[in-house]
Amino acid sequence: MKYWLLKSEPDVWSVDQQKNAGSKGTPWDGVRNYQAAKNMKNMKKGDQCFFYHSNIGKEIVGVVEVIKEHYLDKTDKSGRFVAVTVKFLKKLNKPIKLEEIKKNKELGHLSLIKQSRLSVMPIDSKSWKILNKMGNI
Repeated sequence: MKYWLLKSEPDVWSVDQQKNAGSKGTPWDGVRNYQAAKNMKNMKKGDQCFFYHSNIGKEIVGVVEVIKEHYLDKTDKSGRFVAVTVKFLKKLNKPIKLEEIKKNKELGHLSLIKQSRLSVMPIDSKSWKILNKMGNI
């Protein structure tokens, strides 16, 4: 299993909306960055992802699971980009603010800090464990 971080603006798609979508999940679509799309192509069924509220909040708020591997994104008229389907697993007991992540020296290498505009990024297993502790999971 691999780990990822998915960013969404909560006024566009929030963790609560993801939760309300239920066990059938929803497409994670609309990604138009080639590096993020490449990351999505590497996602496998069963991989887990942190759900990050960007712009408003700037914090990790939940965990979702990939339930369908990449397929053509129906919202992309060019046919170049992909989507994956994810389902809600849990909300964090304590959201992890970006400032807290930046303060942890062990997390300084994360794309979340180094490539702040990237919307889909891998998380190594050591960082996944650190972040889970920070979120009281």
